[in-house]
Amino acid sequence: MDENRRLDADAPRRRRPMSRIGSLIPDAAARLGLADELRRARLLATFDAIVAEHVPAAHGACRALRIEADTLIVEADAPIVGQELVMRGDELAGAFRTAPGGAPVRQVRVVVRRR
Repeated sequence: MDENRRLDADAPRRRRPMSRIGSLIPDAAARLGLADELRRARLLATFDAIVAEHVPAAHGACRALRIEADTLIVEADAPIVGQELVMRGDELAGAFRTAPGGAPVRQVRVVVRRR
């Protein structure tokens, strides 16, 4: 038995080329049927980062809900946050359009969350 182990240890090992985990996740998600959820999570994280950069006062008080055609639907926690997002809608849409994790949206529509 020790002889077999030694022979196995001396044999060249086949290894796959190294890959980044981040590049493996989309394929694994697709095989598991989670590609749409992964894409949605990326979109939400991208929007969150864009709001933090462009409208810091609204960060944490709004969230992207979905994309309908070429419109990003955003929910705001309060009317004042919604107003700020509407005023900066073109800026946010442009930043979201050009962001690596974004999508080709032309406008932002804001809905205020009901309490």
